[in-house]
Amino acid sequence: MSQHTGHSGTNEAEPENPNLDFQGTTPYDDYVKASVLTHLQHPLSDDPGEMVFLVTSQVMELWFTVITHEWQTAADALRRDDVPTALAALKRSTYELESLNASWKPLAHMTPGEFNAYRSALGEGSGFQSAMFRRLEFLLGDKSASMLVPHRGAPREYAELEKALAEPSLYDEVVRYLARQGFDIPDEVLHRDVTQRYEAHPAVERAWQRIYSGAGAPSAADEDAAAPEARPQKGEQSPEAARAVAVAAAVGGAGGGLVALGEALTEVAELVWRWRNDHLVATRRAMGAKTGTGGSAGVAWLEKRAAKQVFPELWTARSYV
Repeated sequence: MSQHTGHSGTNEAEPENPNLDFQGTTPYDDYVKASVLTHLQHPLSDDPGEMVFLVTSQVMELWFTVITHEWQTAADALRRDDVPTALAALKRSTYELESLNASWKPLAHMTPGEFNAYRSALGEGSGFQSAMFRRLEFLLGDKSASMLVPHRGAPREYAELEKALAEPSLYDEVVRYLARQGFDIPDEVLHRDVTQRYEAHPAVERAWQRIYSGAGAPSAADEDAAAPEARPQKGEQSPEAARAVAVAAAVGGAGGGLVALGEALTEVAELVWRWRNDHLVATRRAMGAKTGTGGSAGVAWLEKRAAKQVFPELWTARSYV
């Protein structure tokens, strides 16, 4: 091994050269499969702009995959009452959602002329046909059996979606966890048909209102005294609001853990909303009010999607804290 004398007069070993000689493919490629990933791009037109559209779509699919993994991890953890693991997965997913949202940048300023240069090559292909995105939406509680129809010709994707449709969503597991912590969640919510879209319920809203007020799960005495007219009106401070300081001071406690869960879910919901709006704006810039490539109403359909709230009671409960 060669050595040299540094300015201090001491002998310093030169850095080792990396190993460059492998029998076959590199360990990096064996693990990452980069040679596969970088040869999956097959544009259907001669327009150079199509490559950006194709690669961006593929990058989004990879982010859908890892975010779905995180949310499934969180749902499984909540089923075991393992909140720390759920929170860690949700936190990771927020960083991944930020990266997913940044994926719109290459397409955000596409003009109609630039999109039209290769749009016809896409045929009836459309993002709403993404099986992994559909699994992501199912985990959010936005379910519809009709969304399995486009995948009847792909047995693996159809089976995965059919399974996801029949399983409780991430938010279903959150609500069931709240019930196990003593919050009054009725059977019609806990045992709802999970193949259907989740609909907001006043009892879940009241649970989040109590959590954010610092009140925690109601005791038997609280339940006896509760009456519909006793609920604070919108904009009116609830009797428990003064206990909010205790929530901030007890972030590590049971109440604080529930607030942390609520905030992690709220961050996810906000980033999903931002992704939908970025999609809407990019589409509006590129094609105006034209019909979507998959036959949807295009911008009008995306506007409807963007207006939907994710984890709705987490937002509405704030009006009563």
